[in-house]
Amino acid sequence: MYSVGKIYIRTLPTPPTPGDLNIHHPTSDPLRLFKEDEIATSAPYFDRATELGFPLLNTPGVFTRFAMSLIGRPSVIDLAFACPLLAPYFSEWSDPLPSTGSDHVPILLHFEAPLFRAPPPSPNWALSDWTAIEDSLKATVIAPPPPIPTTRSLDIWFKTNLDRVTAQFAMHTTLKWVTYRSKPWWTDLLSILRRANNSALRSSKRDRHDPSLLASARAARSAYFKAIKRAKREHWSCFLASATPQSVWTAKKFAVRRPPPRFPELPGAKTPRELNKALLDHFFPGEPPRPWDTILLPFADCQDLEAEEVRRALARSSLSSAPGPDMPPNSVWKRVHRVAPHIILDLLAPLVAYGSHPLTLKRADGIVLDKPGKPSYNSPSSFKVIVLLQTCSKILERIMNSRLSCMARAWGLMNQHQCGSLAGLSASDATTTLTHEVRTLQMAQRKVSTLFLDIKGGFDNINASSLCGMLKAKGVNPYLVAWTRSFLSGRARRLLYQGSPKIFAPVSVGTPQGSPVSPLLFVIYVSRLQSEIPLGLTLSYVDDFGLTASSTSYRCNIQILQRQYARLKARGARLGVSFSIPKMELIHWRTNRDRGPISHPQIHLDGSVFKPKDGVRWLG
Repeated sequence: MYSVGKIYIRTLPTPPTPGDLNIHHPTSDPLRLFKEDEIATSAPYFDRATELGFPLLNTPGVFTRFAMSLIGRPSVIDLAFACPLLAPYFSEWSDPLPSTGSDHVPILLHFEAPLFRAPPPSPNWALSDWTAIEDSLKATVIAPPPPIPTTRSLDIWFKTNLDRVTAQFAMHTTLKWVTYRSKPWWTDLLSILRRANNSALRSSKRDRHDPSLLASARAARSAYFKAIKRAKREHWSCFLASATPQSVWTAKKFAVRRPPPRFPELPGAKTPRELNKALLDHFFPGEPPRPWDTILLPFADCQDLEAEEVRRALARSSLSSAPGPDMPPNSVWKRVHRVAPHIILDLLAPLVAYGSHPLTLKRADGIVLDKPGKPSYNSPSSFKVIVLLQTCSKILERIMNSRLSCMARAWGLMNQHQCGSLAGLSASDATTTLTHEVRTLQMAQRKVSTLFLDIKGGFDNINASSLCGMLKAKGVNPYLVAWTRSFLSGRARRLLYQGSPKIFAPVSVGTPQGSPVSPLLFVIYVSRLQSEIPLGLTLSYVDDFGLTASSTSYRCNIQILQRQYARLKARGARLGVSFSIPKMELIHWRTNRDRGPISHPQIHLDGSVFKPKDGVRWLG
């Protein structure tokens, strides 16, 4: 505990500072002229607060101390900080009260008191009684869908049968009560030692004049805390010994402490609901259309869903993937398919036949994460949203992605210079193609330059009607077009961050980032951006584009790249996508044989000047 002025703050240990703690800093009082010793005294506290994510609640420049003598000057020394967990509930800071007799003005801090509840219990899937579950699953029969279904009746049918299946998991699975005191390294021995420590402590307090009881309490306390250290050390050693190439990054995360996640602080958004609405308006703009209850007819050209397709989709599912609102992880569905393959097949086959994605599977959680290295975090563009979809939905999406990818190659849905989202087209193919093209042009004694671009927003800008029109024009099977339209429309998303209201809100545009089929849909959507460059190359990997131009000089390359960017920008405007200005990078390629003077012509795009770099980091 340490005080700043008269406000007490609890945080981690801070650097020692001589003198009192009535500190002055430019953050709280920007109009004051500071001495070097004042800056040196206050800087460690403000730096530590910034590092831990503690925002300053004071209004900068509003005085909180008025000297009682006429020669003294007012200042800002009564400071209030809030931890990241409490900051979302802060609503107002004011100083309307008169002085209490000292030279400090009382401060009023207004908080919207949250309703603190323990996290709800979650199923402990590792302790499920699969003997009972398997017998129940084998006897489960999925009822057929309605003979002439509508979008609403098919959704009700799917949700009813899905709830029947998931209820069997919950019935034979114990609950895991996660509390703030849950410790993975805790053992039964520590429970025994803790009871012995508490008993010895109570005995020593009842008879304070008995030295033997005091010595016994000290010994019990020492044994208890030594056992805690030993248990932590053994748990960490076991965790490192069993680390896999996938979990080694988790070990690094534990070893190197990361700063707490930043809380979005947006201008004009003071309450949690206002902040939630501001984030939704930025990432998912527009009013979503009202869903219609239409009659569904089976498609004659639809290929029947087979158990082998489901098996291949589950084989590509990661066991460590975070589940969405439905909770059952991929490991549960894999075991269900091994025990009773008819369950998932009977659930998903009607959805494929009717080209429909039920509303039940369109509800997803969006995790709001801060982008590292941003100069300011008072804008929604400094954050990103990672969508956690329901695991059952991902099974269907992988099946449709596999079918659509086969047609993408056969029907030319993608440009030949697009990489990613298809098997056999990885980031290494994109970089190999770029380096091969550059070296080929250099062997022809030409100067080569490349402009790297990144689409702003990416997946959040896909328009369902435009994409389905493109698929239909290319001759894609109607059931795939209908499923794509159903998958992209009528979605609902719930943003999760510290203090979020956790309200599902409708989404009008975009495809969820985290879906197995989203990268392929995005690549097909932006395929119209590709254009031919004479003696050059337009290369893309999902949302990363590279424009390569060659000529007799680098200055001519700049002119070519400016024209190509103008064309690319105009085509993107028709699709509703734009390019991120801060992420643009320019490079002039040189060889070891270049003996001439180094030329660094710059490129002017959208009112910004981009200098060429000696090296760029592309595709991670």
